[in-house]
Amino acid sequence: MAMSTLRIVWLYPDLLSTYGDRGNLLVLAHRARTRGIDVEPMQVRSDQRIPHTADMYLIGGGEDGPQAVAAERLLDDGALNRAAEAGKPILAICAGYQLLGESFYANGRAYAGLNILDLRSDRGPSRAVGEIAGDAAPQLGIGPITGFENHGGRTHLGEAVQPLARVTAGVGNDGATEGAWAGHVIGTYMHGPALSRNPRIADLLLAWAVGTDPAHLPPIDDTWPERLRAERFQAVTAAQ
Repeated sequence: MAMSTLRIVWLYPDLLSTYGDRGNLLVLAHRARTRGIDVEPMQVRSDQRIPHTADMYLIGGGEDGPQAVAAERLLDDGALNRAAEAGKPILAICAGYQLLGESFYANGRAYAGLNILDLRSDRGPSRAVGEIAGDAAPQLGIGPITGFENHGGRTHLGEAVQPLARVTAGVGNDGATEGAWAGHVIGTYMHGPALSRNPRIADLLLAWAVGTDPAHLPPIDDTWPERLRAERFQAVTAAQ
């Protein structure tokens, strides 16, 4: 599948990169290259300007302090907001997911988010730690989701976003829904890394980036990802 180089930016790894979130970049690069798509992975630290010419943007999870710093610098830079407005695919995990909203809670107070997604996050009554699973929004075509969550927040969705999934195990946003999406932006509490456990989400992001339908991407061997998914779903079922 020949096409121009796909530029994927991993934002602020010096601030937001927990529980193997860097793996999302590796999964995307592997699945693109396996299909003959040239990939240029880029890591942009918090003291660097964000390139506006990238095709996809990723942001991971982190602790309260780095999350607050990341939000301030992203707001000052403005490139991620412009990318969302231009329809560029964005995947945000945990703390990165929260800061895409209107506001989030860290260091004992509320902070302004980027307002890319219509949601707000505050502090929950207890920490959500463990496996999370759910039935994804059918229009996304990504099947059931599986991941690992570790967060103290609760996220409340507005009318301009849809939940990524309905929770069947774990907490996610609030015990009922997990994550959110609008346009080409996906936010989730799933670590794991999320894309190693959910390769169809990776393919959805790739399809958005190259301007095609996921069904039109050449098939690749998903034997090992499917084995991982089956094992994780079995573990969740056994624990219930």
